[in-house]
Formats: sequence, C-alpha cells, structure tokens
Amino acid sequence: MKRLAVAFVAGIVFAVGLGISGMTDPARILGFLDVAGHWDPSLAFVMVGAIAVHLGPAQWALRARRPLWSDAFALPTRTAVDGRLLAGSILFGIGWAIAGYCPGPAIVNLVAPSRPLLAFVAAMLIGTGVFRASEGHAMDPVCPPSPLAPRPPSRS
Repeated sequence: MKRLAVAFVAGIVFAVGLGISGMTDPARILGFLDVAGHWDPSLAFVMVGAIAVHLGPAQWALRARRPLWSDAFALPTRTAVDGRLLAGSILFGIGWAIAGYCPGPAIVNLVAPSRPLLAFVAAMLIGTGVFRASEGHAMDPVCPPSPLAPRPPSRS
C-alpha cells in the first residue's frame, strides 16, 4: 500500500510540475521545437532545472542497498544505443512535433479533453498495445528487477 501511495503522490507532484512549467500547453511545446521560426527557449530552462533537481537525489538513491518499499531497483537492462532506441526516439520526436504532446502531459491534459488530445491518447495506447503484443510482453506495467541493481543482503 505504501508503494501505491508514494506512486500516487509522485504522480500528483509530476502533474503539477508539468502544469506550472507549461509542458501541458501544445502551443508552447511547438514553439520550443520551432528553432527555425519563433523559437521559445523557456522549456529548455524547465528541462535543465528538472535534471538539476533530479540528479542529486537519484545518485543518493542508487547508492542505497535497496529502495525503501521494494526488494530491488527496477533499472533498465539494455544500455546500448542501437537501432531500436534510435527508431523509437525518432518516432517519439515526430509525434511530439506533430501533436505538441508527449505521454505525461497528454495524460495530465485529460482533465480538460479535446478531440486532438483524445486522438493522441488513443493512438498512444494503440501504439503501446501493438508494441507490447509484437514483443510478446504481458500488459503488466511492473518492470522486472535489473540484474545490474544491487541485491539486498541475504538473511541467512
């Protein structure tokens, strides 16, 4: 139950941060991506600020033996830059540039839905389902623990 409560609070903090920063405004996103036109650099400061705030606590947390409310860290097991990563990044960027949304802000904006937003969220869910089905993944959102993560001490 603690894990769900922490996840819920983290989600609320994230949603509020997205709203305050302007990341939920597609026009602002498109202005940031329009480097050849009327470029709006304000979101670069949001991104740099988010990285700066995250960096210290993330390093501190990863030095711990294990997370507070889990047996192991759920870290990515794939670290190579390969064709799949590049193709996914390109596809994500194209979608972001066309719609002005990425998944987090789109979900936050569901509090005031519009047709374009609903179309984006539907396409996002369909794309996720198609990918998971093609990869043979279950629809379980829980990541398996990484073999690279520190293991808790044995209780012998």
